[in-house]
Amino acid sequence: MSDNEKHNEMHPLSHEPVEVDGVYRNEAGREEKLKRGDVFPADIILGNTEWELVELDFSNHHQGTTDPRFVPHDDDDDPEAHMQHPRRHKGSNKTDD
Repeated sequence: MSDNEKHNEMHPLSHEPVEVDGVYRNEAGREEKLKRGDVFPADIILGNTEWELVELDFSNHHQGTTDPRFVPHDDDDDPEAHMQHPRRHKGSNKTDD
């Protein structure tokens, strides 16, 4: 991102809704963890301030387990499936005469 694009970037202001879960920092340097749907709070001294996203909140590991989509699984139906060409289909062993 160029300096000009950063200059034109507008951060959310106090009293606007939060769109992404994460840790946000205001102009005074105060960091706060906010969730989607919350409202950005106003600063006690500065009043309305801009908020910048500092860290995203990945809450899919909140139970201490790995997301099942990331766990490799065995293909019990066809043990040689990983050794076949990806375009090969089951039952397509027909040859053209």
